[in-house]
Amino acid sequence: MMTVATEKRASRCCFTGHRPEKLHIPEYDVKERLGQAIDIAIDRGKTVFICGMARGVDLWAGQAVAERKKENPLIRLICATPFTGFERSWAPHWQELYHEIARNADYKVAISSSYSSACFQRRNVWMVDHSGLVIAAYNGEAGGTQNTIQYADRCGIPVYNILEVPTI
Repeated sequence: MMTVATEKRASRCCFTGHRPEKLHIPEYDVKERLGQAIDIAIDRGKTVFICGMARGVDLWAGQAVAERKKENPLIRLICATPFTGFERSWAPHWQELYHEIARNADYKVAISSSYSSACFQRRNVWMVDHSGLVIAAYNGEAGGTQNTIQYADRCGIPVYNILEVPTI
C-alpha cells in the first residue's frame, strides 16, 4: 500500500551538481542537458522539483523549472537552502539569480538557521528523502555531489547523471 509520503515522493525530483568552477563543460551545455532531463522527468510524472539553491547546477536547474512553471500550471518548485543567508557572500549576479528563483518558489525551506559544518549534507539528505528521482551533474570528483548520489543509491532513489546521460 502506498502512503501519502510515498505518493508525494514519487512525483518529486531534486538536483545535485557541481559549482561552475568544477564543471568541465560549458554552461550552455549544462543548461541544455538539465532542460532535457527536466522535460523527461515531467513526461514521466514528476511535477515537484527541489532545488538546493547553490551556485551553478542548482540555480540553473531552478531557473529551468521556473521557466517550465510558466507553461505548465502543475509544476511546483521547492527551494531548500542549507542555512538562512546562504547567498549573502556571492557575487551580485549569482545573488540576483538566487532571488529570482526564490521568488518563483512555491515553498522555501532553510534546513538550518545558521551555518554549520553539517548543514550542506543535511540539506542534501533532506532533498533526497523528499524525492523519487535525483537529476545530477556529476563528473566523478569527490564532494557534496558525490555524497548526495551515494546517499540516493543507498536509499534506492534513481539518479540521472546528465554528464553521463543514462536513461532514467
